[in-house]
Order: sequence, then C-alpha cells, then structure tokens
Amino acid sequence: MCSGCSRQTSAIAGTIFQDSRKPLHLWFLVIWHVTSQKSGVSAQSLQRVLGFKRYETAWVWLHKLRRAMVRPGRDRLSGEVEVDETYVGGEEPGVSGRETQTKSIVAIAAEVKGHGIGRIRLCTVPDVSATGLVPFVEEAVAPGSVVRTDGWGGYEPLAAKGYRHRVIPIKPSGRRPHELLPRVHRVAALLKRWLLGTHHGAVSPYYLDYYLDEFTFRFNRRTSRQRGKLFYRLVQQALLVDPVPWEEVLGP
Repeated sequence: MCSGCSRQTSAIAGTIFQDSRKPLHLWFLVIWHVTSQKSGVSAQSLQRVLGFKRYETAWVWLHKLRRAMVRPGRDRLSGEVEVDETYVGGEEPGVSGRETQTKSIVAIAAEVKGHGIGRIRLCTVPDVSATGLVPFVEEAVAPGSVVRTDGWGGYEPLAAKGYRHRVIPIKPSGRRPHELLPRVHRVAALLKRWLLGTHHGAVSPYYLDYYLDEFTFRFNRRTSRQRGKLFYRLVQQALLVDPVPWEEVLGP
C-alpha cells in the first residue's frame, strides 16, 4: 500500500507472474524444474511431473518463461564471431542450397573462443538477402567486431556497417562448410537435435523464436556448475519483463 495515496498493488504486478491464479511457490517449482533439466522440458512432461490438470496451462507457462529468458539490454557478442544460417523444418524434395518453401530460416552468431564456442545469438529471418541478414548481425554483434561468414552476397554490406568482415569462401577452399565455420554448424546441429529430442520437432514457425531464446539461454549457461544460479537468473529476469497475457501467448 502506498503511504501517500493509499493505493494498493501486488508485489508481482508488472512481472510475468501478474494475474496468475496459481500460488507463487508453484511458479518457483516450475522454474526450478525447467532450469534443472539439462535439455529442458516439454509442456506434456511438465504437466505430468507437476500435476497440471490442463496441458494448455503447462504450455502457456513455459512460453511465459521463455519470454523471460532474454535479458533486456543484454550485451552484444564481440571479438571474433561466426555468422551463418540454417533451416528448421521438414524435408523439401527438389529444393537445394539456400532455397526454401516451407522451412524457417534461422540466423546464427557464435563467438570464437579459442577452439571453442563463446556466447551465441539465434533469430529467425525472413530471407537470406542483406535486408534479412544484416539487421540480425547489427542486433547480435557489437560494431568493430570481426565477423566471419561464407561468400554469400547477403553479408556484403557488413563492412560498411562498421564490422571487420572476413569472408571465408567455401567452394575455392575444397573443404566442407562445417570445417571452415565449425562453431555455427555445431550450434545448428545441437539446436536441431534439441528441437527433435525435447520437443519432438513439434514447434510451430510462429513460436520458433521463443524456443530459440530458450536454447540460447541454456547454451550460454552450459558451463555453470550450479543449477541454482540458472534458477536465480530466470527468476530475476522474470521480474524485468512485461506481463504476458494468456491471449498474447496464444497468438493469432
């Protein structure tokens, strides 16, 4: 209660917990279960483990938590960064290269840390033109960074945007793409395995970006030895994001 105007409000107002009819300790149980599982959980699994009567409740809660997995104002990647795209979806007979008719295009940026991978960023893009790819790089990577890409023309404007663009031609090298850009290809393989393993590939293109946010949240904290830190971080970020009404989660 405000000491000045006597207006009453809730401690969870303005967070993803706002307007929830369930007790807050149940939310904490869900967050702990989500963060303590190395590969995450599906809505069906969450419903079974925590005893939700309705599948839709577990599904909506997971989507609200995914919105909290992106920290507002997070730092962009820096140093040397590999960038490439991958395609998520079923088989497309007769389609090759960067062409697609039904698949979602996912842009990937991965920091180079010695022989390993640092932080990553993932996002769906409308196409592989410069109009689709350059804004992703600008949002994900700090200016002045070295950006490694293949010779695809969609990345040509990066040098003019303040990046040190290093082009690695694939065909003239005689080597395979995963040998020249190993980090983004490794991330793409792990992403697809996660979508198939945890979610059985049943991810609608409309919601794909939120699943990408969850994958990024987990990947960037994969070396944490204390699962409690992941729990703490997700609770902390859940207080920073705006409330997400049920209708907004369901979408069109």
